[in-house]
Amino acid sequence: MNDGVNGVALGVFIFFFLAVTVMGFLAARWRRAENEHSLDEWGLGGRSFGTWITWFLLGGDLYTAYTFVAVPAAIYAAGAAGFFAVPYTILVYPLIFTFLPRLWSVSHRHGYVTTSDFVRGRFGSKGLSLAVAVTGILATMPYIALQLVGIQAVLDVMGVGGGEDTNWFVKDLPLLIAFGVLAAYTYSSGLRAPALIAFVKDTLIYIVIAVAIIYIPIKLGGFDDIFAKAGEAFNQVNPVTEKPRGAIAPPEAGQWTYATLALGSALALFMYPHSITATLSSKSREVIRRNTTILPLYSLMLGLLALLGFMAIAAGVKVTNGQLAIPQLFEDMFPDWFAGVAFAAIGIGALVPAAIMSIAAANLFTRNIYKDFLKPDATAEQETRVSKLVSLLVKVGALVFVLTMDKTVAINFQLLGGIWILQTFPALVGGLFTRWFHRWALLAGWAVGMVYGTAAAYGIASPTQKHFGGNAKEIPGIGEIGYIGLTAFVLNVLVTVVLTVVLKALKAPEGLDETKPEDYTADAGDPGVEVELPPATAGAGH
Repeated sequence: MNDGVNGVALGVFIFFFLAVTVMGFLAARWRRAENEHSLDEWGLGGRSFGTWITWFLLGGDLYTAYTFVAVPAAIYAAGAAGFFAVPYTILVYPLIFTFLPRLWSVSHRHGYVTTSDFVRGRFGSKGLSLAVAVTGILATMPYIALQLVGIQAVLDVMGVGGGEDTNWFVKDLPLLIAFGVLAAYTYSSGLRAPALIAFVKDTLIYIVIAVAIIYIPIKLGGFDDIFAKAGEAFNQVNPVTEKPRGAIAPPEAGQWTYATLALGSALALFMYPHSITATLSSKSREVIRRNTTILPLYSLMLGLLALLGFMAIAAGVKVTNGQLAIPQLFEDMFPDWFAGVAFAAIGIGALVPAAIMSIAAANLFTRNIYKDFLKPDATAEQETRVSKLVSLLVKVGALVFVLTMDKTVAINFQLLGGIWILQTFPALVGGLFTRWFHRWALLAGWAVGMVYGTAAAYGIASPTQKHFGGNAKEIPGIGEIGYIGLTAFVLNVLVTVVLTVVLKALKAPEGLDETKPEDYTADAGDPGVEVELPPATAGAGH
C-alpha cells in the first residue's frame, strides 16, 4: 500500500467530487415545481421521472459502493461464496415485474409516499404500518453505513487521513467532510440531487469496469493465470480457522448457504425503502415495467465486477482489511490519473445511494411516525421540513455505525439489514395481491421473524467479531446451514398463515381497506390517479 498521498489520484477524485457536489445543489432548480413544500416534490422528485432517469436512479441506489467494494472483497477473502450477489440480482427482476407496477398504481391513486402508507391503507392498521416503518429505518442505517465505508476505503488507499495510529479525528476528517457535503445537498435538493448525480456515477462505473476487465487481465497474463493463482491462494490453509481460505467454486457443504442467501437477498432487495422511493418517483406504470426489463444490464456489470476479487489475488494485493482490496488493486494496476477516476466512481457510487436511503428513511419517519402518531394534522410543509431534518439524523446514525463498528465485516452490515427488511415482505407483497392475511397475524409473524433473525445473527461469532459475525446458521428441522433471513421469513409466513386462520375463525376485526381492485392497475392519466388530497387528510390512516 502506498505510504504517502497519491496526489494525482486525489486530484482527480476531488475534481469529480466537487463536480457532483455542484450538481447536487443545482438539482434543486431542476424540474422545480410550483409547490416545493411537499414530500411528493422533495422526497419523490415530483413523481415525474421517465424511463432513463428512473433507470439511472434505480441503478444508482441498487448498485452501490457495496457493489464496488464489498462484493469483490468477499470474493477476494473467500472465493465463490461472494458471487451470491450475481444470481440474486438475476432472480429479483422477474419477481419485481409481478408486483412493482401494482405498488406504483395504488400508491399514485392514493398519494402513498412509503410502503408503510400502503400497508396502513390496505390493512387499516397503524400498528402494522409502524412495524414496517421502524424496520425500514432500522435496515437502512447499516446500508448507508456501508456506503460510507466505501468512501473511507478509497480515502485510505489514496493515503488521506493517515494510518491506524493517527488521531481519530484527523483520520476520519475526510469522511466527515464528505458526509457533511452529502447531508447539505440532500437537505437542499431532495431526491432530485441523487437522480441528477446518478448519470455521472453510472457512466464512471461502466467506464471503469470496461477498462478493468480488459486492461488488468492483460497486465496479469490473462484469465487462465488469474484463476490459477486464485485457486492456489484459496487452497492455502488459514491458520486461524485451520481450513482452506476459500474455493473457486462453491463446495457441496456450502451450497445450501449459497442458494438460500441468493434467494433471501432477492426477496429482500425491493423491500428496502430506497428501492421503493426510486420506484414511486417515476411518472407512469409503464416506466416501471420497462425498467424491470432493462435493469438486468446492471447484473452483467456486477458479474464482471465480481471477477476483480480474483484479479486482486492474482496481482498479489495484500491488505489486512478486505474492503481495501479493490481500491488497492486499482492503485497498483492503473495509471495514477485513471486510478483517480476509479476512486471517484466508488466515491460517487456511495454518495448517490446514501442520499436516496436517507431520504427514504426520513419519509418513513415523517409519514408513519410523526404524522400518524405525533402530529396527525401536520401540513405538507411541516412534513417536508421534518423529513429534511430526519434525513440529517439518519446520516449521523450511519456515521456512528461506521466510526464505532468493525469495518472489516462491512458486508455483514447490509446482510443484517436484509434479515430485518425481509420480514416486511408478507405485509407488502402479500397485501398487493390479497386481503386474506389478517393484520394482527401479519404483525405477529413480523415480530417472530425479527426476534428469531436478530437473535440468530447475534449468536454468530467470527475471527474478528464476537457477535453478528455472519449470516448463516443451521436451519431448524433440516440440519443444513442456510441464510438466517430466509429461515426467519419462513417462520414469519407460517405464523402469519396459522394466526390468520385462527383470527378469522374468531371473527377478529380486520380493519378497513381503503383500496379498490382497480387501484392496482391504474396508470397515469386514468381517472382518479392524479387526485389532490387535502393537506390535513392526505395519507391519513384509519
